Amino acid sequence: MPRSRATNWLLLLAAAFLFSTGGAAIKAISMTPWQIASFRSGIAALALAVFVPDGRRHWRWALLPVAAAYAATLVSFTLATKLTTSANAIFLQSTAPLYLLLIGPLLLKEPLGRSDLLFLTAVAAGMLLCFGSAQPAVATAPDPRTGNLMGAVSGLSWALTVSGLRWLGRREGAGNAATATVVLGNLLAFLVTLPKALPPPHAGLLNLSVLLYLGVFQIGLAYLFVTRAIRHVPAFEATTVLLLEPALNPVWVWLVQGERPAASSISGGVLILSATVLNAWWQNRRG
Repeated sequence: MPRSRATNWLLLLAAAFLFSTGGAAIKAISMTPWQIASFRSGIAALALAVFVPDGRRHWRWALLPVAAAYAATLVSFTLATKLTTSANAIFLQSTAPLYLLLIGPLLLKEPLGRSDLLFLTAVAAGMLLCFGSAQPAVATAPDPRTGNLMGAVSGLSWALTVSGLRWLGRREGAGNAATATVVLGNLLAFLVTLPKALPPPHAGLLNLSVLLYLGVFQIGLAYLFVTRAIRHVPAFEATTVLLLEPALNPVWVWLVQGERPAASSISGGVLILSATVLNAWWQNRRG
């Protein structure tokens, strides 16, 4: 029996909620960023292979560069979250549509329109506000400058991931490419960062519990929810619902760790997210 519209919405809402807890969970672990990135992705790869059987199949060499871009997203976002404020990390990752529009004409032969240029300007302005925030180093954000750079890298690598998946879809009718790419990307992230994660620390119960939560629920279960619902929800609605992730992420970190982002970071984030919603609405109206 097909699921109702409300059920698909609830699945997407649950996915956005789980995704949004990543910042607070990553900051709660007293391990190095490399250890978190490695062990989180290793657990996630196993969880996804169990939750989504298609992720264990359909592997092919064409997926490797796209999976590598996704692995770079996972690692750079983890580094950004540990080094700068969670708000800056997630808002800078949310600039991916900016890069996507710039990459599109080169990789996908998708021309830029006038509305796209307005969107690019708005997102770029939000990005500059995040980079320009005078955020001092604090316990939860010990190296804001490097963390901001990693946040921007995660935005670029996520744009490359999305572009790669679209390219695969046009090239070979990608079908289950997205699922296999996510599993392979987590596996690559685990393997590439493992040398920097060793020797494994005496993690403690809290660290192990949070790592399991990140891999099994924050990535694995959330992705399962997205794959079950995304094809049954219109693109504009799905985009809007999933934007709850960057909106809620700094809230959980503030509640759990007491981290307060700079006003300019919040302003930049609001500008980026608002521009994304408006652009999705405009594209939906044109389509």
